[in-house]
Amino acid sequence: MIHRKFMRTRQLKPGMRVDHPVTDRLGRVLIARGATLDEYVIESMLKMGIMSIYIQEITDDDEDGSISAAAQKNIERLRTDDRAKVSLSDSVRERVAEGIQYVYNNTDDPALVEATTNIADSLMTAIQENDAMAIDISALKTSDEYTFKHSVDVATISMIVAKKMGMTDTEIREIGMAGLLHDVGKTKIPPEILNKPARLDDAEFEIMRQHSVYSYRIIQNNAALSDEVKLAVLQHHEKINGTGYPMGVSSEKITPYAKVLAVADIYDALVTERPYKSAFSQREAVEMIMSMTQELDLYAMESFLQSMILYPVDSIVELSNGEKAKVVKNSPYYILRPTVVGLTSGKVYDLGEDLGCASIIIL
Repeated sequence: MIHRKFMRTRQLKPGMRVDHPVTDRLGRVLIARGATLDEYVIESMLKMGIMSIYIQEITDDDEDGSISAAAQKNIERLRTDDRAKVSLSDSVRERVAEGIQYVYNNTDDPALVEATTNIADSLMTAIQENDAMAIDISALKTSDEYTFKHSVDVATISMIVAKKMGMTDTEIREIGMAGLLHDVGKTKIPPEILNKPARLDDAEFEIMRQHSVYSYRIIQNNAALSDEVKLAVLQHHEKINGTGYPMGVSSEKITPYAKVLAVADIYDALVTERPYKSAFSQREAVEMIMSMTQELDLYAMESFLQSMILYPVDSIVELSNGEKAKVVKNSPYYILRPTVVGLTSGKVYDLGEDLGCASIIIL
C-alpha cells in the first residue's frame, strides 16, 4: 500500500518519491507528484527554504499478510473516525497564500486590513464547512516561506482553539486576524538579523524582541481593527507569570486573544524546522507546551491540547515495546496516547485509559 508521510527535508533520502506537488510562492509546480528525489533536488529545496514535504511510503501491510487476521478484526471493530479537521482546498490554499504574501509585502497599504479580513474569512469558511473541531498541523501547508506559513498556521490553530473555548464567530474571526498579523512587524527587522542562519546573540535577540511592538505600531491607528486584535498582536509573547515581552505584564493584563495566540505561536515554532534549528516532533512540542503551566494560560492550553490530532486514525506508529501498530481511535483528553492495534499481535493498546499500557509510548 502507498501511504502519505510528512517528512522534514533534511531527513529525505535519494530515491524517495514526492506525494504532493512542491510549489513556489506563486503556486508554480517545482517538483511534480510522483517525482523521484535525488541529492541535487533535496539540496535545492533546502536552499529555497522548503523545509518539509509529503513523500510516498510504500508498505506491504495488507498484501503480504503482515497485518494479522486478529489485528484486522480488531481494527475493523474499533476504528473510529477522527473529529472533523480543518481542510483547505487547493483554491483556498492559493487564495490564502497570495493574501498573506500581500499583507506582509504591503504593510503600509490602507488595504492591509481588508486583505487580512479576506484571509480570515476564507479560514472561517473552511472551519465552518465541515464543522471542524480539530486540526492536523502537518496537513495545512499554505506556503513554503516560513513567515507566511507560520502566520497562517497560528491563525488557524488559534481559531480552532477559540471555537473550542466557546468564543463567538466574531471573536473567532478576530483572533484569526490577530494571528495573521502577529508577526507583521518582522518586516521592520534588519534582514541580516531576521534571516541569520544561526542563533541570535543577546543584542540581536533584543532587536528581534521588538517585532511585536513594530507589529502593533503598523496597525495601532487603523480604526477597522478592534482594540482586542491590536492588543493580541502586541502581547502574543507575554507570559501569565510576567516573564514575557515586550512589557512583562502578567495574566490579568493580557487580553484573552493573546493568551490563545501564545500557545499556537510557541507550538508552531517548535514543530517547524529553521536553518538554525531542527524541528521538534509533534509529541515533543506538545510535551513542552504541557510543561509551561507557569507561563501559558491553562484554559487556552487545555483547549489547544483538546483541539490537536497528532496521530490521525489509520496512521502506522511504532510503540516502545517494539511493535508497529495502527491508530484506531483518538481521544481529545489523551492526544499523546490514542488507542492502537498491534499489526502482528492484534493486541489492543488503549494507551490513554488502560493502566496496563502505562509504560508503553509512541516513539
